[in-house]
Amino acid sequence: MSNHALVTRLREHLGTAAVLTDTDVTDAYSRDMMPLAASGKPLAVVLPSDSEGVQAVVKACAEFEVPIVPRGAGSGLSGAANAIDGCVVLVLTKLDQIVEIDEGNRLAVVQPGVVNLDFRNAVEKHGLFYPPDPSSYDWCTIGGNLSTNAGGLCCVKYGVTTDSVLGLEVVLADGSLLKTGRRTVKGVAGYDLARLFVGSEGTLGVITQATVALKPLPQLPSTLVAAFNSTEAAGEAVARVVREGLVPSLMEIMDATSIKAAEAYLKTDLGTSEDCKALLLAQSDAGGEVARRELAALEQICVDCGADLAYATEDLEEGKMLLQARRVVLTALEMYGVWLTDDVCVPRTRIAELIAGCERISEEVGLRIAVVGHAGDGNMHPTIVYAPDSEEEFARARKAFDAILEVALSLGGTVTGEHGIGRIKREWLAKEIGEVGLRVHRQIKQALDPGNLFNPGSMFSL
Repeated sequence: MSNHALVTRLREHLGTAAVLTDTDVTDAYSRDMMPLAASGKPLAVVLPSDSEGVQAVVKACAEFEVPIVPRGAGSGLSGAANAIDGCVVLVLTKLDQIVEIDEGNRLAVVQPGVVNLDFRNAVEKHGLFYPPDPSSYDWCTIGGNLSTNAGGLCCVKYGVTTDSVLGLEVVLADGSLLKTGRRTVKGVAGYDLARLFVGSEGTLGVITQATVALKPLPQLPSTLVAAFNSTEAAGEAVARVVREGLVPSLMEIMDATSIKAAEAYLKTDLGTSEDCKALLLAQSDAGGEVARRELAALEQICVDCGADLAYATEDLEEGKMLLQARRVVLTALEMYGVWLTDDVCVPRTRIAELIAGCERISEEVGLRIAVVGHAGDGNMHPTIVYAPDSEEEFARARKAFDAILEVALSLGGTVTGEHGIGRIKREWLAKEIGEVGLRVHRQIKQALDPGNLFNPGSMFSL
């Protein structure tokens, strides 16, 4: 059976406009935002508008033995949505309906193509809150968040995507539609299949709908900023916060390189001294006196750990201005070149050691490395800057990328906290989980996708 026959079949099911084959168009769907990950030339890009369309695509591709790479907005940073030669890229952005918002039970049913921020704004009108907030939340989609188990700045208090998932609908490799999970607060009937598919990076099935738990809308945040003349002091402050049981809604860290880049980009002074080595930013969304007590306790810990500056504010605009310094770091680094951001998670007591390791690697490779991250959960994003037109600098950036992963593992951490394995960290997954763990992964893959239809070569190879 020919590829032309498959394209004809797909157009019969979806319509001509929903099946793209012009390479000038399909190239735009061939990769995500990770420059290290290779990508291929797809046979076609398809854009179904409902779950029945997804099922039709899966059945046709299975019959023709053509692999499928599911894709959302393409905001990922692991290459998990990258095309391979001859595949069908299955784009889910047209499944963009918020099916239901159930205020009484604090849950919603949503399709994978809904943009994260649009969903958050929609439930906010009902006095509710969807916690997962990746940095790309203004354009990433719920389906991509589910497939990578995305995190964000508020994970310290609210957890990652899987912590908000109650149930899923998933198209399996034979085209059947699996409905798994529940709408109740509790439920332990059978295996927790929903969590199996969350974070599977499109290797086990195609998510077409999710039932997610919502929270009451939190109070407007109060903000704390603290500056330290050593990363060790900042790291000790983070460890003290954890030990004393404080759970801010956000706690971020910036190293000296990222502070200087943000100040230069914003053309402002964050109030730090010349010898400032680390900045902690924290927020409480508890509101009122509870928030004041929480920030006071955080401030005291920072002072006790040697902070040169510790300042808290209830002013919303002032808080946004302070947090903007953290949010603009990646954009600010573009003043010096293009960037390659890593994604590791270490025990919170070892954040300072990771930053020190990145400083050493920066000196070894001769490239700028800025470290920012979610201090509250230890998920750090060392970001390597290199010249866009230098293959030699790109090679050094790749060397630094791998060296950072090695440091993270040596500190008892993981090679990815929220971006996923994708196509750039496959060998590192094997190092982290070992042969037995890899064998179990392969057995699950073979049980659910015996023809290796979904995203072959992503995460691990069979």
